[in-house]
Amino acid sequence: MFSDENPSGLQEASTLQETSTEDVETPGSAAAPASNVADPAEVANLLEGMSALPAPLVPGQVVQGRILNLTDSEALVDIGLKSEATLPLSEFLTGEGQLTVAPGDTVDVWVEQFDELTGTVSVSYQKAVRQRIWDEIEHAFQTQTSLCGRVMERIKGGMTVDIGVPAFLPASHAEVRAHANLDSLAGQEITCKVIKINRKRNNVVVSRKLALEEDLALRKTELMERLVEGAELVGKVKNLTDYGVFVDLGGMDGLLHITDLSWGRVGHPSEIVQVGQEIRVKVLKHDTEKGRVSLGLKQLTPDPWESVEATYHPGDHAFGRVVSLTDYGAFVELEPGVEGLIHISEMSWSKRLRHPSKILKADERVEVGILEVSPAKRRISLSLKATLPDPWSGVSERFAVGSVVSGRVRNLTDFGAFVEIEDGVDGLIHLSNLSWDRNTKHPSDVLKKGQKVEAVVLAVDAEHRRLSLGMKQLAADPCEAFFTQTRVGDVVRGKITRLAPFGAFVELQQGVEGLCHVSEFDEDHGAHGAAKFEVGSEHEFRVLRLNPADRKIGLSMKEVAAPAAPVETPRPKEPVHTSTMAQALSSAGITPLGISPPSSSTES
Repeated sequence: MFSDENPSGLQEASTLQETSTEDVETPGSAAAPASNVADPAEVANLLEGMSALPAPLVPGQVVQGRILNLTDSEALVDIGLKSEATLPLSEFLTGEGQLTVAPGDTVDVWVEQFDELTGTVSVSYQKAVRQRIWDEIEHAFQTQTSLCGRVMERIKGGMTVDIGVPAFLPASHAEVRAHANLDSLAGQEITCKVIKINRKRNNVVVSRKLALEEDLALRKTELMERLVEGAELVGKVKNLTDYGVFVDLGGMDGLLHITDLSWGRVGHPSEIVQVGQEIRVKVLKHDTEKGRVSLGLKQLTPDPWESVEATYHPGDHAFGRVVSLTDYGAFVELEPGVEGLIHISEMSWSKRLRHPSKILKADERVEVGILEVSPAKRRISLSLKATLPDPWSGVSERFAVGSVVSGRVRNLTDFGAFVEIEDGVDGLIHLSNLSWDRNTKHPSDVLKKGQKVEAVVLAVDAEHRRLSLGMKQLAADPCEAFFTQTRVGDVVRGKITRLAPFGAFVELQQGVEGLCHVSEFDEDHGAHGAAKFEVGSEHEFRVLRLNPADRKIGLSMKEVAAPAAPVETPRPKEPVHTSTMAQALSSAGITPLGISPPSSSTES
């Protein structure tokens, strides 16, 4: 072995080799003393020790060492020399001041200076780390493998990324698509690829875009093997819109439509999921040509409509929550995913609603009656008034035909007036039953909306919820008295109320009207038809026809001036009957031809 004073042992080994050569006996020479001859075994050991000596250290070389001891300011490192190397403890501290090594750890160090004579060496741990980092960066650049780094800060044109050394990340290489806010990347750990390197100038350019595209392509390939209809996948919520959710499936985005988020009503996707949330979804459809994937969340749970028919039956009562109000009704949620409609006509027995908000409010809990269930159409018809007493129940007993009732005019139509006689019970007074006067053309001629009136019950149809009323029936029919007192041939006086091409309508009494046809006008009016008549003028007419069933009276002006037909002489012992006309003439002091005035004296 070599002494510590001559670590290399090169000079001593050379001297020994020369000495051994001189001591070798050659032919013709004197034999050397036996004591000066080198032992071959010793020479072999000497040569073996020489080969085991470490090679000389060269500045710039990276060697491995072991931490022997740590002090408050220094670290002692054994790198295989006579003396240990000393490094400042600061080289092993992180930016936060934490120590990264402990006694016994193996570390690489950079040889800065080495003195063979004294065996002293100056090393640097940080330079060795930097050397290793640059080697890794060069290898990553040559093999196009990805590196990890932390985004440090925003600079002109991009960002600074710490990959062991500062590297430049251009803004155009920060994201697969244009990144609106580069500052959001600050502080994040990213994966990138080296696209340019200049070690002499310490210049490195990296691309996050290329690393993302490579990772995206890899994940997309793996995803395509699992992307089949009906498959369940785990994805991350990427973006929320009014119409749905975009989910990152790992290499490809899928659309989760708002209608597929829940079986129940959803106003906005944010009510169910949040950006960044991991969710399990079901693949509903995959269009390979367009690259579109439709996803479903509610499909992971049973469809509540499958059990609707067994749960809800017509005639049952149920409780629900009002989820929406429309002009035509209200939607009520009976259970999550099952809604029914209360039509506006099924909300009240008595109130005529313009909008459901007059009775119901959103989120209000109500009791409803089930009218119809149609699972195939996913419809349930509900009723609010079905839970209230029916006002038409027993209406026939409360309002008998012929009884007089009172109520308020609720509505006027061309054909009559509706009168509310009880909450939820309306009766119709037809135009023909408003007044005995035939001149009534519209209910507004007699009634006003909101007016309180009395009427007679004419008919009751509880099954069809119909009630017929009459106002004119409160008074006697004037035509009945007229037909009783008047005979054909009588002369009556009337007032012209209306004119028509075919004749003139004549009011004979209040509520009694007759018609004088143009063919029955007198000579003064016959040539000019009805044109010469004045409405409101009074004339005398003779009764030509009486039809009590149809309430029709035929009149004539010609017959008024004509003499009355001769009355047949009464038979013996039969009293003479005079007509109403004769009695009227007699009371006026006029004796018609052929009729003798009654005697005022008695026979003697």
